[in-house]
Amino acid sequence: MSRPLIAILRGVTPLEVKDIAAALIEEGITRIEVPMNSPSALASIENLATAFGDVAQIGAGTVLTVETVKDVSKAGGTLVVSPNANIEVISATKLAGMDSYPGVMTPTECFAALGAGADGLKLFPASLLGVDGLKAIRAVLPPNTPVYAVGGADHTNFKEWIDASANGFGIGSALYKPGFSVSEVTTRARAIVRAYDEATA
Repeated sequence: MSRPLIAILRGVTPLEVKDIAAALIEEGITRIEVPMNSPSALASIENLATAFGDVAQIGAGTVLTVETVKDVSKAGGTLVVSPNANIEVISATKLAGMDSYPGVMTPTECFAALGAGADGLKLFPASLLGVDGLKAIRAVLPPNTPVYAVGGADHTNFKEWIDASANGFGIGSALYKPGFSVSEVTTRARAIVRAYDEATA
């Protein structure tokens, strides 16, 4: 079962990333994002793509430029996530054959992103818009548009967001922070997967 959960490993290093990712995959989280403001992010992405590209979707977060999109593609990534809706970044991502999840807050940004070819929308920061905001935006979005809640959505409130029509989640500090051991990440991943499965049962 492939769950719509994206692990956001902000601050992860190339030395630890494979062990962290192996734990996530083992627990059932098979979409992994290394934000570009992490140390040697492209090296981490390349490590992950080589080791797990056949069993997980590996990509980059905090992608702000077309140049970075090209770098991620060369490193073997297949997922590009951004905090903003940059039309050029989205177009370049699709041209490179990767999945595009730009950050949006308003209907204007949502439609601009979808018009540029985005595969789904990253509602960010979700805590600012809230579930009522998502419900209001969902009313005007094209049917079947994937919307991922990121920033304020986690295992403590999955059900709330799913009831408001969220399709998936990006999970950052509830899952990983620099300094977390593989054991700590394993425990957190297990709890997050269990909470998601219960919320969707």
